[in-house]
Parts: sequence; C-alpha cells; structure tokens
Amino acid sequence: MAPKFDNAGLSSLSALPVRHSMKAGRYGWFRRLFAFAGPGYIVAVGYIDPGNWATDLAGGSAFGYELLWVVALSSLMAMMLQVMSARLGIVTGMDLAQACRAYHPRTAVAQWLLCELAICACDLAEVIGTAIGLKLLFGIPLPWGVGATVIDVMLILWLQKKGSRYLEALVIALFIIVLTCFVCTLILSRPNWFDVAGGLVPTRSSVTDSAHLMIAIGILGATVMPHNLYLHSSVAQHDCGAYKPKGQSEKLVFATIDTVVALTIAFCINAAILITAAAVFHTHGYHAIAELQDAYRLIGPVTGSALAALLFGTALLASGQSSSLTATLAGQIIMEGFLKWKAPSWLRRLLTRIVVVTPTLAVVLLYDESVIGRLLILSQIVLSLQLPFAIYPLLRFTSNAQLMGEHANKKWLSLLTWSMLVLITGLNLMLAWQAFF
Repeated sequence: MAPKFDNAGLSSLSALPVRHSMKAGRYGWFRRLFAFAGPGYIVAVGYIDPGNWATDLAGGSAFGYELLWVVALSSLMAMMLQVMSARLGIVTGMDLAQACRAYHPRTAVAQWLLCELAICACDLAEVIGTAIGLKLLFGIPLPWGVGATVIDVMLILWLQKKGSRYLEALVIALFIIVLTCFVCTLILSRPNWFDVAGGLVPTRSSVTDSAHLMIAIGILGATVMPHNLYLHSSVAQHDCGAYKPKGQSEKLVFATIDTVVALTIAFCINAAILITAAAVFHTHGYHAIAELQDAYRLIGPVTGSALAALLFGTALLASGQSSSLTATLAGQIIMEGFLKWKAPSWLRRLLTRIVVVTPTLAVVLLYDESVIGRLLILSQIVLSLQLPFAIYPLLRFTSNAQLMGEHANKKWLSLLTWSMLVLITGLNLMLAWQAFF
C-alpha cells in the first residue's frame, strides 16, 4: 500500500533541497570570492613600501598622533582610485596603459617615460629599504646590500614560470609578515589609545602650520602610488580557475571587496608605523626621527624590549621585497601597454634594477647614511609629481559612459574624484616647490 503524505509533509520535503541549494549557493559565493582574492593584496603592498615608512616615522615622531587623519584620508583616496582602476580593467578588458595608447596614441611615449621614471623612483625606495633591512638584521654593509637586491630577479622569473597564483601567494605571505610584526611592535609600544582616536580628527595646526603641512603632503604622496593604478587594471582581469565569478557585475563586486579589505590592512600597517613612532619617539622627546636606521637603534632601548627592534627590521626587509615584486609587474604591464613591446621578465627586471642600483651604490660609497634618507624622500617626490598623470586618464576613462556603459562613474563620484585630483595636484606641487626651493 502506497504511503500517504499530507500537505504539511509535502511542504517540508520540498523545502529540504531548497535549503540545501541556498546553503550551497552561499558557500559557492564565498568560494568564488576567495578564488578572486589576490590582486588587491598585490597592489596593497605598494602602499607599505619604505617610502611610506619614512614619512610615517617623521610624522609620528614630530607631531605625535596629529597626522593620523592624513593617513586615513590618503588610504580612502587610494581605495577609490584602485577600485576605479580594477573596474576599468574588468569592464573594458584593457589595462590603463593600453587604454591610454588606444585613446591618446600621440602622448603614449611621453606617458610611458613618466611611468618609467616613477617606477625607478619606487624601485629606489625598495632597494634602499631592503639594503637597510639587511644591514640592520644581519650586519651586511649598505653597498653589499644594495648589490644583493639584484638577486631577486631570479626569484621573480622562477615564480612567474610557476604561475601568477604563486607570485600572489608570496606577496600575501610577505604582507602578513609585515602586518604581524607591526601588530606586535604596536603592543610593545603601549600607545595612549584615547590620543590615537583624537588623531583621526583634523586639527587647525595640522593644515595651517607649514611643518605639519610638509609632512602631511609627504604622507599623501607616499600613500597614493601612481604605478599601482596601471598594475591593478591589469591584474584584476586574472583567471580565477574553477570558481569564476558569475558575470561581470559579480566580478566588480569581488574586485571592490578585495581592494577595500587589502587596502584597509595596508592602512592599519601605515597607521601602526605612525602610532608606534608617536608612542615610542615623540612621547620620549625624540622629535626628529626620520631615518630608518635611527628608528631601529632607538626602538629597542626606548620600549625596553630587544624584540621590538627585531620585528622592526624584519618588517622593513619584508616590505622592501614585497613592494619590489609589484614594481616589477607594473613595469612589464606599462611597457607592454604603451609600447606593445613585451620584454622577457628577467631582462625587464634586470635593466630597471641596474638603472636604480648604479646611482644608489655610488651615493652609498661616496656619502654617509644621512643621504640615503634624503634619497627616500626624493623618490616620494618623484612619485607625487607623476601621480596626476596617472589619475587624470583613469578618471576620464571611468567617467566615460560610452566606454564603461552602465558601470561608468556616477555624477557624485565624478565630482568627488575630480575634486580629489585637484587637491592632490595642488598639494604635490606645494611639496615639490618646498623640497626643491
């Protein structure tokens, strides 16, 4: 005799596969999000390079927590620009360099030269940071440390042969090392968290005093990196393997989440550097700490823990190496996009590093360590000057409805970002004027 089911029984039975399907769909969404993650972290390591360290250390030691709001504002600007960069690559299938060549071919060579100058400036900061890290941790003289930075060419070549996910894994691992080191250093520095919260609120002196403004502009210039805009528009198009996003809209959502999460972590690291400098140096009367070597030598005695110095040096070495990897990728993307010339990765990396290492080595051999700190600041000024030339085409392309379709920037977003471009350009010109004159 066949079993009988009432309506309630039928309803409960029919609900079972629906709940299972909803659960599977939810887990599938997270799998696809996890599979997409990676490009944001490759970009984010460019925001914690040794150039950022120099400006954050200077700001924290000189003014305590007062400029923490500048770090937060710069990070928000960076998030907006990097999300736009990723959206450009996903929607158009072109990276920023390719779009510039396609729509502005007459200025392609000039734009490429400016980008190459910025990449060399960025690479200069990575070389100096890595060399200082090797000296602080292992006692390797600066000239030998500068020369040793050429070796990472082989590491990049080997990883690229393995596949992009291996390179992403290394970058994320180095990123986690830097984050872990500074979380521990922050705990050892014992900051006043009430004052830290107050530093997120702008003060009158931080925008009117010339000394405050100088370092604030330096923080802004060091945080928003021009070559990262070209890089992100390319790597955001990466293959996610079996768990691909369902359509373009979902991919844009994943790109936004990936970027915001990665750059939020980068903001926490930059904020931790400034907070540590404020708690360790400014509070104890050391108001002129801008050299990485000085910070390393003092952080242990002032905190009363030798571990703090070890963590500081390890994080510096890891940040220099991770930022160096992303600069290499950006260089390849920019060269191919603007010139349609694809050079072997090892050759591209070797040429860029030789161009940077040669003058750096000469300065290290001829001058004292204080000049190294000035080179770091100079590299950030060069990056700042190139920034508007990267932001302007990005805003034009992402605001163009014919190019971006329904994903073009909304009017309020366009107004906000164009105002941001004017602000960044004006502040960078002020920085360059004060630095050179």
